[in-house]
Amino acid sequence: MAGHHRRRSRRIPEAADPRRIRPPRPSWPDPPRGGRPMVIRAVLVWLILAAAAVAQDARLMVLHDHGNPVVSEMVELTIRGEYDLTVSLENMEFPNSPDYDWIQIARDDWHKERVNGRLLQIFERKIALFPRRAGAVTVGPIDNRLTYVRGDGQRAETVVTAPPVTLAVKPFPAKAPPLSARKLTLTDDLSTDPGTLKKDEILTRRVTIEALGTLAHQLPARPDLSEPWLISFTQPERRETLLTPAGPVARVVWEWQLRPKTGEPAILHAAAFPWFDTDSRQIEVAPLKPIPFGFAGFGSNFGAQQVAWHSWPAAVLALGLGMTVALAAMLRGTGLLPAAAIRRRWRRLWPGPHARALRRAAATGDLPALRAAADRHLRWRGQPPPALLADLDRQLYAADPPAGFGARRWLAAFRRTLRQG
Repeated sequence: MAGHHRRRSRRIPEAADPRRIRPPRPSWPDPPRGGRPMVIRAVLVWLILAAAAVAQDARLMVLHDHGNPVVSEMVELTIRGEYDLTVSLENMEFPNSPDYDWIQIARDDWHKERVNGRLLQIFERKIALFPRRAGAVTVGPIDNRLTYVRGDGQRAETVVTAPPVTLAVKPFPAKAPPLSARKLTLTDDLSTDPGTLKKDEILTRRVTIEALGTLAHQLPARPDLSEPWLISFTQPERRETLLTPAGPVARVVWEWQLRPKTGEPAILHAAAFPWFDTDSRQIEVAPLKPIPFGFAGFGSNFGAQQVAWHSWPAAVLALGLGMTVALAAMLRGTGLLPAAAIRRRWRRLWPGPHARALRRAAATGDLPALRAAADRHLRWRGQPPPALLADLDRQLYAADPPAGFGARRWLAAFRRTLRQG
């Protein structure tokens, strides 16, 4: 084996293995493990803090002026925002609800005001709210979307929310369509004197109701003036709500053209509209006065010829004779009575011109109309109000009237009391 060299195998250094050569290290240190999530968390924290800072600088609330309104009573809401921001745009929608009606009663007010030593930008919106039902009525929450200018001059948006408020609404204190107002006036204008109408002359009647602190649709419905002896032409009603510095004013105008068919004197029935006075906290009544129709001159029906004495029905003659006998009985043995006393005694012998209105109101259960007709009947008869009238008043005005009241039964007792009086 001389001359032969022993062959040795050389191990390639590990560093020289091209498969295992590491790339050179960069000149900056490697980011720590989990670096990106930490950056994301930092950005989120910054956004949360920024939003919290905006929330602390913007506050929205709902203020109201009434704790226990009744159904239909106006509650004035003030939506107030206090912003330590430079607001350039805002958008707020008041929420609708079947529990209330509402109307904005003034323009939005933006002004500066110092609150707790800080000069803030103040936003105020005035809303008149009218509850439709009794119980807990909730308003809100209400969102106000703001566009404001940041410190770097860029614009940003945020939403400020006012928490909801709840009103404890009481029932309307009368059995009538709810109508509440601070002030209500009713004017009844006639184009001529209804007691001196001529043949075929038309009487124009215009009734106007104005109420402060309510809406037009809450005013009463137009009354029906139809009578068998009357021709009535009804004009379309006019309803509107006007905004005034004192609050919303509701107005309704009714107009009729009236012409009697016959020449007999007659009385057009009255009407009454109960309403709740929010200042005195009591039920008031707006009366629509009765109209006594008479005619110029004295004669028979417009369309009839004069009739002779011998053609009068026997029943009319008997009625006249009966009245004469009754009058003689009243005056017998007492000497001559004063004219007023004779008139009062005479009127107590027959039902009077309000009998139909009393019967109609009792049959339909219209207690305000029944009360108004009873009052007119008492004045016509010249009698003081009986104690029985207090039962009807309790049904009308008591917050919790007793059950079991019957309008027809009350009218029968009312008539018996008047006959005995």
